Amino acid sequence: MKNALIVSSSPNTDGLTAACARAAADGLTAAGVRSDEIRLTEYTIGVCLQCANGWGTCLGQHRCQVIDDFQSLHERFCSAETIVFVTPVYWGEMSESMKAFTDRLRRCEATRSVDRVLTGRKVLAVAAAGGGGGGIVTCLEQIERLVSHLGMKRFDLIGVTRWTREAKLAAITGSARLLGETMSEETT
Repeated sequence: MKNALIVSSSPNTDGLTAACARAAADGLTAAGVRSDEIRLTEYTIGVCLQCANGWGTCLGQHRCQVIDDFQSLHERFCSAETIVFVTPVYWGEMSESMKAFTDRLRRCEATRSVDRVLTGRKVLAVAAAGGGGGGIVTCLEQIERLVSHLGMKRFDLIGVTRWTREAKLAAITGSARLLGETMSEETT
């Protein structure tokens, strides 16, 4: 069975971001894809410390020398066949826990010249903006840049506000279903 990883980053388990992650899981399930969700706020992931004059073991060994939960999450991320990022929008950016994870991930994976394990893997990204609903575009732009650095493929970028919640949850489910179906097509 195909597998996908949903990486979400809101501490609110009953808010807009959580609903978006559930919608993505529903779409993947409808396509026959098993998905697991990593809720980054439930893990200890420190920021990149720019070790050894800016590059520690991330450059040559493609692993982070700062020991916390990042190592196990990095392994799970790299073993997933496709990724769904779901983040709340804070100040026009990804959440702090998503930034901490993706900054370290980028340093470990984007520096590979061979054995680029993430190359070609498809990504669905969702930015959920509560409050006034601003900042979606700049947040999705950050994720799109990350996807490019990692050699992954952008499948879809979806912005959601509290006003567009119902329509966009349906769009997320539909896009995740299509993503899952393209995973199945690639192996036949």
